[in-house]
This record gives sequence, C-alpha cells and structure tokens, in this order.
Amino acid sequence: MAKAMSGQNPVTSEKTAEASAQTNGANGASATPNAEGLAAAAKKAGKGGKPPVHLWNPPFCGDLDMRIARDGTWFYLGTPIGRFELVKLFSSILKLEDGKYFLVTPVEKVGITVDDAPFVAVDFEASGQGREQVLRFVTHVEDEVDAGPDHPIRVVRDPQSGEPSPYIMVRDGLEALIDRKSFYRLVDLGEHNDGWFGLWSGGSFFAVIPSEELLSEEG
Repeated sequence: MAKAMSGQNPVTSEKTAEASAQTNGANGASATPNAEGLAAAAKKAGKGGKPPVHLWNPPFCGDLDMRIARDGTWFYLGTPIGRFELVKLFSSILKLEDGKYFLVTPVEKVGITVDDAPFVAVDFEASGQGREQVLRFVTHVEDEVDAGPDHPIRVVRDPQSGEPSPYIMVRDGLEALIDRKSFYRLVDLGEHNDGWFGLWSGGSFFAVIPSEELLSEEG
C-alpha cells in the first residue's frame, strides 16, 4: 500500500489553499494558474467522493510548472511535493485529452508534464487460477483496479534493449506503470496461450511476449 512521502516540505497547506481560493473569488478560479488555487478547488469539488472530472470541460488557463516523474514523484516549481494527501488530491483531477495531461476543476484547466505514465502500480493481489484469475492492482495514490477488459494490461518493449515497460489502465486513458518488483511477480503467474506468454485476469488474456521468443531467451 502507498505510504506518505517524507523528507520534503509540503508545497502548500490546507489553510493556504483555502485562503488562495477566497482571494481568487467565489468560483475558485485564479487569473494565473497556481497549485494552491487548484488544490482548494479540487478539494471543494471532490467532497462526497471522487471528482467527476469526465463531466468538466472548463477553459484552458495555461500550463503549470508541475511534473510527474517516471517513478510517480510529483514536482511543483522543480521541488518534490512532500505531502501525500496533496499528491492524491491532484491525481484525482487528472485528465488526458489528445495525448496531453491536464489538471481540471469545474472552472479551469491547466497543462502539466508527465514523463511516462501518471500513476505507478506498486503492488497487486492475485485470486483464482488460470482463466478465472483476477489481478487487483493498487497504485501509489491508492487507486485500486482489477485487470480485465476495462482495465487492460499492455507491455511495451524497448526496441534497442528489449526492456519491458508494463502498464495497466486505471481510468479514462490514464495508465499506471507497473513497478519492477510487481512485474517480476506477474511473470511467475504467466501462462502460454495461442503462441504468447502472458497473463489472465478478469476473463481476458494479456500478451507479454511471444512464446517462441521467450523460449529462445531461456535457452
């Protein structure tokens, strides 16, 4: 399970965020995009459950100096965001449109940079066997998804090194990179099916590598 990040000062506090929202007006929008205003608006919009990001289509307000590194670390103005609850809040208002990542609230949309995938799958549990197997993944921000038709697994291999990068769909086009330790465990659960070595989950088979290629590497 994900743990709170430590060793860094948080980017903002709840009081700062709330004060920023009040300054920006009753609708929570800011003339210049900033993390504090977004945090306050997201917190307000998400009361009672996950924010309904798919229903929001606010105007684009520019890009924000915010980045998600490949290991899932969030940066703001070049500094890691140190408070887990704030990272979790921002992750709840992520949206992917035309290959670009945004943070959205009911009143504003700002662009951010994502180095690879916006989430990292840090653990999983397997239940059942064979075609009846279900793989439940948990991300570094505590999202949980069962791999299956709505949450497919895919593996991309580097054309030069052959190194695999496995992903699972979390929601609305947003994927999680499956971390190395979890992928090694997944390989132990793999089976051969119709010329491929891969994984069963939720009644679907997810190909990882051609069986012939795997056997040649093992030989």
